[in-house]
Amino acid sequence: MQGKTVNYLIKTLFAFLVLGMLSCGGARKIPLDPESHGFYETARLIMTKQEKDIFNHLPDQKSREEFIRDFWAKRDPDLDTEENEFKEEFFRRIEYANQRFKEGRPGWKTDRGRIYIYFGSPDNVEEYPFLRGPDIKGYILWQYYRYGFAIEFVDRRGDGSYTLDPYSGVHGDFFWALEKAKFGIAPREEGIKSKFVDFDVEFNREKKEIVVSLPITFLIFKEEEGVFKADFEFEFFIYEKKGLKSYKFREVRHFEMPEEEVLQMEEIDFAFPYDLNPGKYYFDVVIIGRPDIGKTRKIFEIKI
Repeated sequence: MQGKTVNYLIKTLFAFLVLGMLSCGGARKIPLDPESHGFYETARLIMTKQEKDIFNHLPDQKSREEFIRDFWAKRDPDLDTEENEFKEEFFRRIEYANQRFKEGRPGWKTDRGRIYIYFGSPDNVEEYPFLRGPDIKGYILWQYYRYGFAIEFVDRRGDGSYTLDPYSGVHGDFFWALEKAKFGIAPREEGIKSKFVDFDVEFNREKKEIVVSLPITFLIFKEEEGVFKADFEFEFFIYEKKGLKSYKFREVRHFEMPEEEVLQMEEIDFAFPYDLNPGKYYFDVVIIGRPDIGKTRKIFEIKI
């Protein structure tokens, strides 16, 4: 009996997590101007928890306009083109969701609509619209092979309204894929993990510098006569947690080291002199690596 109780509690907690991740929640701290409201209405779907907190504390329209510009730029997969492919695809998916998933409310607000906006078309779909059972009138399975998960939707009222079953309807690495999708990190043919490079950031109070640590195992170098070379572009967006001030800067660093020394290392550390007053901050860090390392991004909560 105890085992069943624990199992039920785990499923209930998981259900709350799923519904919370898919919700458009996030209480407003400061009234929004019309432009900011229009942005937040849909963009909060793909905002991280930290981005919602930052946006909800920005003090004025000017700071929000800057945040909106940066929000889309951080997700632009190809800075060498004028188009922001991620942004264009995001609004295309909203339009499609509104046309395809009409369930008495805008399609982008339905469970199927939101999953589609995050991940696009599933790789395989199984539909059983005439399934009959005590609590289920219809059943749909979406499988995303490229992301490594599957989602179940059920129609409990028999009116064609399909909702995600939070107790048993999520299979695989859903949460991992969802967080990467919010950052604009999409899978490639060789797998989604190949595009995301994990890294750490900390602030050294004594030296007054930001330290970024990149693991060697995820990096690709150009080799010339026994020397490993790579170029990295770092972009830092630093926000006070109370939303009073924000800072940003960009630096390019060249890495060059003999192969035998690199093979002895576990990570590469890059230090950036920077002075900040004591307080709590969000560090939003974007890294672009060449050759063929790609673009990666993480947000850190830092206390100084």
